[in-house]
Amino acid sequence: MMAIARDSLLSLEQYARQRAEFRARVIAHKKTRTLHVGEHVTLAFEDELTIRYQVQEMLRIERTFEEQGILDELDAYNPLVPDGQNWKATMLIEYPEEAERRVWLGKLRGVEDRVWVRVAGFDPVFAIADEDLERENDVKTSSVHFLRFELGPERAGAMLRGAALAVGIDHAAYSAAVDPVPETIRNSLCGDLRV
Repeated sequence: MMAIARDSLLSLEQYARQRAEFRARVIAHKKTRTLHVGEHVTLAFEDELTIRYQVQEMLRIERTFEEQGILDELDAYNPLVPDGQNWKATMLIEYPEEAERRVWLGKLRGVEDRVWVRVAGFDPVFAIADEDLERENDVKTSSVHFLRFELGPERAGAMLRGAALAVGIDHAAYSAAVDPVPETIRNSLCGDLRV
């Protein structure tokens, strides 16, 4: 696992001095890892840098400087870092009007399990969603889900050798695909893979 090590984190004082520069770097990096799938779903693919930023921000917001608190944050966030054979993404369902969003979150129950990635030459891999806790109920789904796509060594190897990538959603109420995924995003996602 490409986890964030304790000794790689900045102290609160160091982070305060470097925050603006670090934040700008992360925002630029996220542009190469954010994919709109249709009009209302965005996938933000996480990696060590995006999760490191989240950890540093949480430590800052909570003013955490004691060792156990820092270790607790790492324990909570490190599972969101890809391990070399998978991709992890935050899925956002976006409808700007609250009434419309409420209706669609009802229609989209189960959508998180219908998101897929397809490496050229292979069958699609469907997301494993919300391993930390259930994010939908009998009435609606959540507007935020956490997804893991298990590629395995063959798909990862094909990606590293240049295979094209497609991403889509096959749900009765929402169907969309990006085929192929833009090269900048594809290349950024290859940085998460090890064979």
